[in-house]
Amino acid sequence: MEVDPTSLRQNLARVRASVGPEPALIPMVKADGYGLGMDRVVQVLVEDGPWGFGVATVGEGAALRAIGFGGPVIVFAPIPPAETAEAVQHGLTLTLGSLHAWENLRQVAVESGVRQPFHLEVDTGMGRAGFDWRSVDEWAGVAAVGKDENLLWSGCFTHLHSADEGAETVHEQWRRFGDVLARLAPDDGVMIHALNSAGAFRSPEYAADAVRPGIFLYGGGVGADLPAPRPVASVRARVIHVRDAPAGTTLGYGSTYASAGDERWATLAIGYGDGLPRALSNRGEALVNGRRVPIIGRISMDVTVVNISDAGTVEPGQVATLIGSDGDETIAVDEVATTSGTISYEILTGFTPRMPRVWMNDIGS
Repeated sequence: MEVDPTSLRQNLARVRASVGPEPALIPMVKADGYGLGMDRVVQVLVEDGPWGFGVATVGEGAALRAIGFGGPVIVFAPIPPAETAEAVQHGLTLTLGSLHAWENLRQVAVESGVRQPFHLEVDTGMGRAGFDWRSVDEWAGVAAVGKDENLLWSGCFTHLHSADEGAETVHEQWRRFGDVLARLAPDDGVMIHALNSAGAFRSPEYAADAVRPGIFLYGGGVGADLPAPRPVASVRARVIHVRDAPAGTTLGYGSTYASAGDERWATLAIGYGDGLPRALSNRGEALVNGRRVPIIGRISMDVTVVNISDAGTVEPGQVATLIGSDGDETIAVDEVATTSGTISYEILTGFTPRMPRVWMNDIGS
């Protein structure tokens, strides 16, 4: 995988341009920087002065500390209670969405003797975590811990569930969130945030104190009617074998493909063991010599075969492109996702450690 740091920074700059100069930027770097390599992603983006970074697990937050990042790190997913002490040890900010989580953090804070900041999560429709907006009167007292000597209420947020599809649900979720905020009456020092990548372009008027861009930074689209990001990641593989296949030659496990006539095939050094989706078998394409060539047969763990009959001269050692550009042709990560029946998030985060991440020289933004 080739990663372009310049495009990564430019995508962050486009989010900034959409929401304006005031809101803080909290880039999401979970899942190893969406599969690109969290340590390098952070090293690149920190040059643009984000307020902090968002992760999903305590382990990811600890990894950020291990590479030397000392700024705010917010853990946005609920964590197992046993990991709370480790989060406090690493100076991570936890998000609380239940009374149990609040009580657990408070206990650890008392034991550590250090006042612990937290961001309160309000569920306005996502459903997977957070205090339910409909029962705010039952849990509103949690906000009062902002005056507790052990816990500091430093942020309040919600998650948008369909900002990539349209503005209607964004408006509704913001209305619900606003009703909760009116009930809780947070102090000026409590950071309010709701917008993800799609929300930052769909409804920048709700940027509030901070925005949390994710997939857009890494080159994934955030809505058919919204700006397209600059491509960041390219996936390429070497041709390792070329053969002539007479008519009727079968290919791959299950022999799901047979040559209709005399064909020429190339075997590529990439497979589902590297994270190339097996769903691309007999469906996907690659670029060879600037031409689209079909993936044929079932993708194996270590190799993939393409039909190069119409691709001109191809020799072992040449490069094929599975995601990215070659000449005038481009295969975008979202195209691969659509063909695979999934989303760009899963494509990028699915590439395994066996695939090297090669960062191109950062030539500035």
